[in-house]
Amino acid sequence: MGLFKKKNPDGVDSKTQYKILYTSDVHGSEVTFKKFLNAGKMFKVDALIIGGDVAGKALIPIVELGNGKYDVQGTEVGREGLETLKQKIKNEGNYYVIVDKKGYDELNNDKRKVDEAFKTAMIERLREWVKIAEERYKGTNIPIYVNLGNDDPLYLFDILDEGTVTKKTEGFIIPLGKYEMISFGYVNPTPWNTPREMSEEELYSNMVKMIEKVSNPNLAIFNFHAPPYGTNLDNAPLLDKTLKPVVRGGEIVMTHVGSKAVRKTIEEFKPLMGIHGHIHESRGFDRVAGTLVLNPGSEYSSGIFHGVYIVLEGEKVKTHQFITG
Repeated sequence: MGLFKKKNPDGVDSKTQYKILYTSDVHGSEVTFKKFLNAGKMFKVDALIIGGDVAGKALIPIVELGNGKYDVQGTEVGREGLETLKQKIKNEGNYYVIVDKKGYDELNNDKRKVDEAFKTAMIERLREWVKIAEERYKGTNIPIYVNLGNDDPLYLFDILDEGTVTKKTEGFIIPLGKYEMISFGYVNPTPWNTPREMSEEELYSNMVKMIEKVSNPNLAIFNFHAPPYGTNLDNAPLLDKTLKPVVRGGEIVMTHVGSKAVRKTIEEFKPLMGIHGHIHESRGFDRVAGTLVLNPGSEYSSGIFHGVYIVLEGEKVKTHQFITG
């Protein structure tokens, strides 16, 4: 995974408390991202952290018909309606591409064209977010630490480097006051074969290499995208062979889908705290071998922001508060 490097502290002073706003799985939702930035200022935190999955999941073609008319998934709109629709698409975490009829046919018949359009849209959206973060946080001395998750292609790390406020975390030990944070966005295998997955054995090996670089694991924050297995953080619907939820007695059957390797590292090294995401429907907290673990959950497609406000003090997590907005 490359060399680990120490980063200079950002906004760190001798205060006894260190305040964090954490979120995860924003999946391209512009309104959710903006709410996150607003909440950071409202709670007057020392750092903001995104735990992973910044990329959206769908690309919607907008077909230009001429004479100021556009077709969007069978609905015809004019220029004014188009702007409203584009914002709705962005808020729901999706991407769009404007094409003529020929371009639409090319997308339907050439997967490479779709992949290229998807890549361009992902880069442009994240680049927009980096600029928004610069506008709102430049000069505040409050860093916004961003990691990629299992749904995020690696080239998005390069976009995070374009700003001075947004800072990528994977591969670095991040000082947060007297505490240190390590990050890992890979997850245990999923049914969807996402870009960043590893076997449990590979996850454990890579995480231990990072943990060994930490000065004091007991004061460390494990920012691992996958939640620990068998907790309140990793409940998801049980899927059948066709990837549809299993229903019994009229209710969806839930099962644990988190990482056993993540759980093992927490049990062995007993960090101060674990912050996780990945399982959108499993918002909650738990304890693993005495360590507090958190998952803010996600409702990005509805434009709802989920986060956790965390206050660290001394050698403990003084308080945490789930936020929805």
